[in-house]
Amino acid sequence: MSTSTILRRALLYVPGSSSKFLQKAQYTVVDTLCCDLEDSVTPAQKKHARSNIRNFLEQDRPPNISELSVRINAVPTGLAHEDLKSILQTPGSNNLDAIVVPKVNRASDLHYINDVIRLRLPERHPGTPSPTSNPLKIIALIESAEAIMNLNEICRASPYLSGLIFAAEDFALDLSLTRTPSLTEFLYARSAIATAARAHNLPSTIDLVCTKYKGEEGQRTLEEECLQGKGLGFNGKQVIHPYQIPVTQKAFSPGQAEVEWAVRLVIGDEKAARAGRGAWTLEGKMIDVPVIGKARATVRKAELCGMDVDAIREKWKGQEPE
Repeated sequence: MSTSTILRRALLYVPGSSSKFLQKAQYTVVDTLCCDLEDSVTPAQKKHARSNIRNFLEQDRPPNISELSVRINAVPTGLAHEDLKSILQTPGSNNLDAIVVPKVNRASDLHYINDVIRLRLPERHPGTPSPTSNPLKIIALIESAEAIMNLNEICRASPYLSGLIFAAEDFALDLSLTRTPSLTEFLYARSAIATAARAHNLPSTIDLVCTKYKGEEGQRTLEEECLQGKGLGFNGKQVIHPYQIPVTQKAFSPGQAEVEWAVRLVIGDEKAARAGRGAWTLEGKMIDVPVIGKARATVRKAELCGMDVDAIREKWKGQEPE
């Protein structure tokens, strides 16, 4: 999976200690499945969870899951080395796309992970030239005030890094915050994460967990949180139950009307370019370079999301720039 085609609208956590949940997860339709060795696994179950996840990775790759990842334990716990050894030294490591690293507070937390991956799977380094290479990726969890202050150095710390995740509950604990429905207490941190990821060209920014998922109220709250996060610059969200996946992935996909407008802009721009026209309008709106750039990005994302862009192009192929 190349960086340009990464789509992480929803990242679903599944406890590695539960063979039952891991087996059920094979039939889940989700962008990113994250087998968890950290918070959802008790200390006594860590070894068992490693074995379960290793077995899961060695099975045939689930067809409806775009990306398989594992959340290891934080580096300072002393458990990360055994976690990495377990998931990297197995035939199933070929199915592993990403490692989710919790509690990344400073660049050195990722330097350690870099060294272990480079030692155990040198062929999965992003700098290894191969037309068939599948570079391993790191997604870093940002969970503290220290991490927020060190975002720039964290974003530069690893060639494997391909995304940031905001862990709201741990961040609230660190700052003695109380989570409210408006989520305004997290506004600075979320904005900082989304901005840093974009500044360093990381393709993925994954927002906080919505703790509600049951019933109509839970689904409404989830959708509101998704749209709020999208408005801040996030392009995905952590989910803790399969019920949350459809709403989340829809919210972080471009809407039909948005895609149709983007396709019309792209068609108009192609025709304007052939005619040697630098400036043109559509439905009375001036179209310039940033607008076209956004339109092309929307079309690319729509294609990744499985939308029928060709049919929309066919519908509007006769449109001319004004």
